[in-house]
Amino acid sequence: MDKNFIEIGKVVNTHGIRGDLKIIPWCDDPAVFCDLEDIYIDGNRYEIENARLHKTAVLLKAKGVDSINDAELLKNKTVYVERAALGELPEGTYYICDLLGLEVRTEESEVLGVIDDIIKTGSNDVYVLKDKTGKRKNPILIPVIDEVVREVNIEAGYVTVKLLKGLID
Repeated sequence: MDKNFIEIGKVVNTHGIRGDLKIIPWCDDPAVFCDLEDIYIDGNRYEIENARLHKTAVLLKAKGVDSINDAELLKNKTVYVERAALGELPEGTYYICDLLGLEVRTEESEVLGVIDDIIKTGSNDVYVLKDKTGKRKNPILIPVIDEVVREVNIEAGYVTVKLLKGLID
């Protein structure tokens, strides 16, 4: 899908016989499903009739998915939502999909690598950097804290960091 859409979860199973979908959310707040009007699966738009939280999943009834057989066809598919439907993010907050692949450089313009993954630790996220040159065996881990991450520029494709002593061997 294009940049106007964001992955928001995955259909992992059906629920009941009336076509409800069991979705594992990939977002910080699964309750966002309850506020959405529609979702996209395989490029097809599905109007949401009902969505509710159930343990770690979202149970969702989509218009046109009216039987367990209809729901079975959507199992193991990624669920997308239009970026505009999620509203504006608070300043300093970014979608993971926008950060992946950004070049990370020091304040002195030394390129450290690109963001390959993001680890959620609870207190702060950690950027996992992949070395483009392949010289480094282990990834560089950059804590996402104000003292380290100085600038995130999605449009220009980079993140500027200040390396604290001992951060990189």
